[in-house]
Amino acid sequence: MDKMPKWADVFLVPFINLLLAFFVSGLVVLAVGENPFQAIWIMIKGSLGSTAGLGYTLYYATNYIFTGLAVAVAFHARLFNIGGEGQAAMGGVGVAVVLLAFNWQHWWLALPFAIIGAGSFGAFWAAIPAYLQAKRGSHIVITTIMFNFIAAAVLGYLLNGALKNPNNQNAETVPFGPGAHLPTAHEILAPLGIQFSKSAPLNISFLLALLCAFLVFVLLWRTRLGFAIRAFGQSETAARYAGINAVKITMITMLISGALAGMLSINVVMGEQGRLIKEFVEGAGFVGIAVALMGRSHPFGIVLAAILFGMLTQGGFELLWEMPDLSKEMVLVIQALIILFTGALDNMVRMPLEKLFLRLRKEQS
Repeated sequence: MDKMPKWADVFLVPFINLLLAFFVSGLVVLAVGENPFQAIWIMIKGSLGSTAGLGYTLYYATNYIFTGLAVAVAFHARLFNIGGEGQAAMGGVGVAVVLLAFNWQHWWLALPFAIIGAGSFGAFWAAIPAYLQAKRGSHIVITTIMFNFIAAAVLGYLLNGALKNPNNQNAETVPFGPGAHLPTAHEILAPLGIQFSKSAPLNISFLLALLCAFLVFVLLWRTRLGFAIRAFGQSETAARYAGINAVKITMITMLISGALAGMLSINVVMGEQGRLIKEFVEGAGFVGIAVALMGRSHPFGIVLAAILFGMLTQGGFELLWEMPDLSKEMVLVIQALIILFTGALDNMVRMPLEKLFLRLRKEQS
């Protein structure tokens, strides 16, 4: 029997953790001489108070959904994939290769091939650490984080070599053709008579992220492969005894995880930048770890957590503009506190709640 109801595990624990994180963050803001309530209001207004703010919030959330799902899929098999940065970077290479190889006339023709490019390059980059763990015993945490640095070096090499735009000195590719441009929220909603900011980078890949979240749910809880992944994560010994091939599950899980991380490049490279540049991932691979932890590795929770972190990212930029005394590092401190309370200090809230629900259950019985 579960120690606490499912709703408490999924909603109550993260909510209390979030309140604690904001309380401590407020003390930090107060310590530098600013009003914490005003800071929270600025962040909420900046992230949700206009179509431009909402567009940026959901744009960042799209990245975090992809990387959060990537971490969650691997975590269900007890594989801690922290290589989302590198896998997303290599996914960007896959998108660029596909979009530069042909003169695309329509985005709906280019998008399926870009998805294949992003997913396959991201999966390939995850497959190497997966093989090293499954066959050679190398720890997945060490190999995936090292492959982040290798991916950054490979991306820099390509953008200063084979993929470099010869018309300028920047480490970037030539712009993609107009047929490779993904429709933005403004372009989608304008024919329906709904006004949305032209400047917001939110594009159709947000719907792709939601589709991936649904497909991950179906995979993990409605298929035999998903059951094998979760069984392997619960007990490798029992899974082996039941006939589950550890090498196969490790490889398949990491391939799926890497492909999901690579999909981030659809949103950024194809949807917003229109070309491949260096460091386009911007830390989203690491934020995905916090998103997966806060979302309890469940697709629905990941979507909600990604939107929250999207609000924090966009609201943080507004906070820097409205409160100049707060530095960029201060916004990072607020994000770090949320990660700390929802991840490392999770048991600080969970254990007392479990005792409370067990006591209430005994009193009712």
